[in-house]
Amino acid sequence: MRWYWIDRFIEFESGKRARAVKAVSLAEDHLHDHWTDFPIMPNCLVIEGMAQTGGLLVCEYNDFVEKVVLAKIGKARFYGDALPGDVLTYTTEIEYIKKDGAMVNGTAHRGDELFAEMELVFAHLSEGHEGRTLFEPETFLKMMRMLGAFEIGHAADGSRLVEPANLLSKA
Repeated sequence: MRWYWIDRFIEFESGKRARAVKAVSLAEDHLHDHWTDFPIMPNCLVIEGMAQTGGLLVCEYNDFVEKVVLAKIGKARFYGDALPGDVLTYTTEIEYIKKDGAMVNGTAHRGDELFAEMELVFAHLSEGHEGRTLFEPETFLKMMRMLGAFEIGHAADGSRLVEPANLLSKA
């Protein structure tokens, strides 16, 4: 089973910014298992949704060549609970991308209300991981397709976001 904590992208600007939405639904099993009489989406899953939004932004920047993993949550502040019926909008902006990793600032809004803000650090795994398959880049390409990033996204120069040629024959 795959766990996607975003439903779709609503904005995607390569190397800069991405926005995605997550509708919290009573149909999700974790809401019934977390607290029986008070179904909420755990904050760790909100962090994961933000990490997926920002992580795909970082992965796409280098055509999914880098092995990108969430390395650190620099800060995370929450201003309420995510309840069934809420729609969360995750906005991530790249602070920097370097050879060894990237930092992304993110916010989550529930309507116009600030729900959470966080700072996420991603690592590019290379040294010591050459030739090891931690995950398949094609998986991220499929996720970007499914979440609509190529339909609404654009490159830094304003042109339409295109699927990386190095992955098209593999996906």
